[in-house]
Amino acid sequence: MQPNQPFTDPAMVAGYAEGTPQKVPGFADLHRMAALLLAEHAPDEAAILVLGAGGGLELKAFVEAQPRWRFTGVDPSAEMLGLARLILGPLQQRVELKQGYVDTAPPGPFDGATCLLTLHFLPREERLRTLRDLHRRLRAGAPLVVAHHSCPDDGDLHRWLSRSVAFAGGAGADVARASASAAAMAERLPVLRASEDEALLREAGFSGVALFYAGFSFRGWVALA
Repeated sequence: MQPNQPFTDPAMVAGYAEGTPQKVPGFADLHRMAALLLAEHAPDEAAILVLGAGGGLELKAFVEAQPRWRFTGVDPSAEMLGLARLILGPLQQRVELKQGYVDTAPPGPFDGATCLLTLHFLPREERLRTLRDLHRRLRAGAPLVVAHHSCPDDGDLHRWLSRSVAFAGGAGADVARASASAAAMAERLPVLRASEDEALLREAGFSGVALFYAGFSFRGWVALA
């Protein structure tokens, strides 16, 4: 799969809901933190945009946390949106799902947005364009929460990715195999340095950029439109 292609592999889609929480340190807490950060600025009956919503795991967490919010979830993969519908079940009545990329999303303005475990698939210029499109869809002062693979400025990308792969492998993970997988990931994913990630958010028009989450090669930021 190329970095910017949608997830369509049946085996990957089938294992996403079970496998992803095992790969991302503090996965459920990441969703809880994202919901809290959105709630700091969003009104009681907020409209929230979730980019990269396929799979439905964060949507389910957000819908359950905020019963008066409504959500628009956008994802390029029809298969992953199908999984989101399955995960959401009756909760989907408060979610509008759209197949496509950020330009498929309604113009808003939205009261907040998230983009979790998605931006590391996008090359720098496409990432900047996506962030700018998100900014245009947010009301002034609305929060954006992002989290994805990102390397510390003074860190070794391969080492940090190896740690994430080993974490996903659980107890007794094969270190050599984790290292090989990390090398393939480093070639396939356009992972940026943390300072580059923050600079892109500012270049896209966001302010108040602040790190709120770090787990091996994963990092998360909150910023305001």
